[in-house]
Amino acid sequence: MIRRSFLGSGVLILAGLIGGRQSLAGTEVPVTPEVSPPGDIPDSQVFITYKSPAGFSIKVPEGWARKDDGSITIFANKYDLVAVITTDLMSALDMAYAKQTLVPELQKGRAVTIGKISNASLKSGPAIKVTYTENSEPNAVTNKQIRMESERYYFSKNGKLVAVYLSAPLGADNVDQWQLMSSSFRWK
Repeated sequence: MIRRSFLGSGVLILAGLIGGRQSLAGTEVPVTPEVSPPGDIPDSQVFITYKSPAGFSIKVPEGWARKDDGSITIFANKYDLVAVITTDLMSALDMAYAKQTLVPELQKGRAVTIGKISNASLKSGPAIKVTYTENSEPNAVTNKQIRMESERYYFSKNGKLVAVYLSAPLGADNVDQWQLMSSSFRWK
């Protein structure tokens, strides 16, 4: 079972893409990052291929908790999170659409600070990449939050939008693992 804290504001934002819930925009301040953050994905981590019924595949860490909720699939381990969401896309996925539609949805999250919005050229084709930081959901017991670093990749094909959401405590060293996952995305 995945605890609510694993879901994080990023998944709530993903749900917002399909007309779902909205987070508290502008009501939180960023929490101070941990000095020695948890959340490094080990270099020895084994990855498996997740094949979505929505027509794509992506490598995800083996052994992580998985939760399917309609068009959202979440893989979580402690504070680390990988989520994919599929929705319809009624216009072209380009930088203008990202800045006018996708980024404002992200900014409804918990104290979101946008880092960079860029085009990404991956093996599966072009994508939009957004980097940002955000607060985690409060811990159900302690009410403590941690500062998270997140990357969001948006892929589109034939009127379908897939968002790949990667999140971990700010300062965790997951560069290689996030690169492996984002580069492994493939349309069927």
